[in-house]
Amino acid sequence: MMIHWVALAAAICSSLVGQVLLKAGAESLNGVGFIEQMLRWQTLLGLCFYGTGAMLYIAALRKIPMSVALPCTAASYVVIALIGWWFFGEALGTQKVAAISLIALGVVVLASA
Repeated sequence: MMIHWVALAAAICSSLVGQVLLKAGAESLNGVGFIEQMLRWQTLLGLCFYGTGAMLYIAALRKIPMSVALPCTAASYVVIALIGWWFFGEALGTQKVAAISLIALGVVVLASA
């Protein structure tokens, strides 16, 4: 059963990396069309990480109930908000911090159920 939790954690991390790469692929695109954006290396690599995350998630679902596994993926919301703030200069106000804290608490409570 432990390997399935490792697969879930790896799925979350892989999807998180994919999200960051997709954001990087969308940055500084003044005048660049949709097709060109889809063909940027960051976008293509981000999609590969997303696909890997999906495969790992499927492996995790073999033993972890979906009612637990899917909410655990919300842990990425916490990390991605911090990455967005740190690397992309996205706002992280009091309301966002409170909401992210509630998500983190929910993930911890659910994972320990």
